[in-house]
Amino acid sequence: MAGPLEQFEVKRLVSLPVGDFDLSFTNSALFMVLAVLVSTGLLIFGMRGRAMVPGRLQSMAEMLYELVSDMVRENAGPQARKYFPLIFSLFVFVLFGNVLGLVPYSFTFTSHIIVTFVMALFVFLVVTVVAFARHGMHFFHFFLPHGTPFLVALLIVPIEVISYFLRPISLSVRLFANMLAGHTMMKVFAGFTVSLLAAGGAGAAIGILPVLLNVAMFALEFLVAGIQAYVFALLSCVYLRDALEMH
Repeated sequence: MAGPLEQFEVKRLVSLPVGDFDLSFTNSALFMVLAVLVSTGLLIFGMRGRAMVPGRLQSMAEMLYELVSDMVRENAGPQARKYFPLIFSLFVFVLFGNVLGLVPYSFTFTSHIIVTFVMALFVFLVVTVVAFARHGMHFFHFFLPHGTPFLVALLIVPIEVISYFLRPISLSVRLFANMLAGHTMMKVFAGFTVSLLAAGGAGAAIGILPVLLNVAMFALEFLVAGIQAYVFALLSCVYLRDALEMH
């Protein structure tokens, strides 16, 4: 039986060396493309009819839209409305990446730190550019609240600077660690279940209980998949509000 970490192995599907670079198409890239296609298909086909009484696809599309719209309005402020497409795209991409990873024999690209870090770094750079474009050099006051005594500032400024530059790390590790731990735990318990059922006799009877536990764990992991996508988008909104309002 494959080990619990084998499911995270990046495998080359189409070899594509370009000079000193390896641009091969991997299983990770495949499921990124699938996440984009599935989410795009849901939104296009779900909203194509625009029925007064929505069907299932339209209800799902409208629910996703309203969820992110409320998130941006409440956590980033009304002036962040023009950044809604960015937050919505991040949320949907992470959500479908997490959910597709729950399909048997699939691949969870959000369980790799390089993927989550690139997304988090992108958010960090966008937020920083927005802050400079809106406030100019006044942006540096973000690290030193007005009226702070000099001696206190010597302590606060380094802490604020370090905290600011750690944002992409904390944002990426939170998503990566939850996906990695959850899928590993599911694989381990599934292995225990198969071993007990294969043993036969009393072991097979006892193995029914782990099966029920695996079902409960799958439901929990499905919930975590949605929560982690929401948290990623929510923190992006919080960072965006800091950039816009300097709070």
